[in-house]
Amino acid sequence: MMQVQHICCIGAGYVGGPTCTVIAQMCPEITVTVVDINEERILAWNSDQLPIFEPGLQEIVEACRGVNLFFSTNVVEAIHEADIIFISVNTPTKTFGIGKGRAADLKYIEACARQIAEVAVGFKIVVEKSTVPVRAAESICRIFDANTKSSACFQVLSNPEFLAEGTAVSDLKHPDRILIGGNETPEGQMAMEALSSIYEHWVPKNRIITTNTWSSELSKLAANAFLAQRISSINSISALCEMTGADVEEVANAIGTDQRIGIHFLKASVGFGGSCFQKDVLNLVYLCEALNLPEVAQYWQQVIEINEYQRRRFASRIISCLFNTVTDKKIALLGFAFKKDTGDTRESSSIYICKYLMEEGARLNIFDPKVKKEQILHDLCHPCLSYDDKDKVLHLITISSDPYKACENTHAIVICTEWDIFKTLDYERIYKGMQKPAFIFDGRRILNHTHDYLQQLGFQVETIGKKISQKTLFTINNVSQLEMQSSCPK
Repeated sequence: MMQVQHICCIGAGYVGGPTCTVIAQMCPEITVTVVDINEERILAWNSDQLPIFEPGLQEIVEACRGVNLFFSTNVVEAIHEADIIFISVNTPTKTFGIGKGRAADLKYIEACARQIAEVAVGFKIVVEKSTVPVRAAESICRIFDANTKSSACFQVLSNPEFLAEGTAVSDLKHPDRILIGGNETPEGQMAMEALSSIYEHWVPKNRIITTNTWSSELSKLAANAFLAQRISSINSISALCEMTGADVEEVANAIGTDQRIGIHFLKASVGFGGSCFQKDVLNLVYLCEALNLPEVAQYWQQVIEINEYQRRRFASRIISCLFNTVTDKKIALLGFAFKKDTGDTRESSSIYICKYLMEEGARLNIFDPKVKKEQILHDLCHPCLSYDDKDKVLHLITISSDPYKACENTHAIVICTEWDIFKTLDYERIYKGMQKPAFIFDGRRILNHTHDYLQQLGFQVETIGKKISQKTLFTINNVSQLEMQSSCPK
């Protein structure tokens, strides 16, 4: 078996950084180098303020950094020395051209492949770590075949990550499975065994699954699509619960006790976010369309549409409760990250809730314990998300560093991220400083256990998946009738 001494990871983001940090900790005899052309990001990895927040990550980085874990901008040297090269660069959704809005943009993958082919010497195992479309490995192989010097040869493997932000370190140390896809040739089998030997330092061998390359690539897309589908499914039921008096949490518990269904990913909310779910489902939609499977494409497209519907529906409920106008009303939005225990805001539902409320003229006071002010303003001023000019957005947004400050003199509190801190706030203190009537909109169902207490304080509490109050329902019905009347031909 090939003896692995050096590992290089191209891409120091949410996947490459934590993955290689854990490998360095678990394989002290292997030198692990994470490289990136973004000098600012590398400086952050070499500092006390890491570029990403993950519970437990800082401690491992500090223990391994400078010992067998290194962060560098010297991509050429790292490729030259490595036995295994992970490609962990971004694969964003295309914003123009064929496949716009759905297909993955593989320009960074291709750039990595070309650079590896240019500078590599000897035998290299190149591993797709980024989420890629099916048969992306074939494209990498073609680039290698067309550009490789006689002094180098390659085996390309697929090794998708199955990490959840906020629990990435735990997921890496205690994975459900490790998936490795490669060619069904002696050289391909040898490469898979070499990569498997890395994980076998801490992962039981029966949890390491080997497949052909294409099955591995598709499995990643399918896994995220199935998880997103479960979230959209329970969110669609939450809308029904609000109109009938059923409680979506009780429904989720009832169906989750069925072993064929299970309890995971049945938490109703304002919708899923993050870098993977929407991107991967859209990628799957595009793949199905390209392969002339329109019915399959429509099925998965509906997962995205329900997610968008849930966000719009929640924002509409806020507006309806606030007497059908939020113009110049102050609203505290608690939580901007797409989930707790991460500073990542990519495709966060909070961004879209803010967008819908700003379009109605609401003034938003935003607090998040981990997301920086600059990131919040960058997201809300992005031209693809806001119909308003930047100056108007800045006029409507206030970023607070304290949750109590964010709630002062507001008409409503909107909880968009399930941070634990929001469960233990002094809501009596908050209520006294708010406009009356005071509303709480619980978009993550984290205040269920305090509903009676909050109502006794004087709050009107509106929760995803619980019956809409009669006052709100009356308002919504009146608005719907007016909209119908205005749309009827004269």
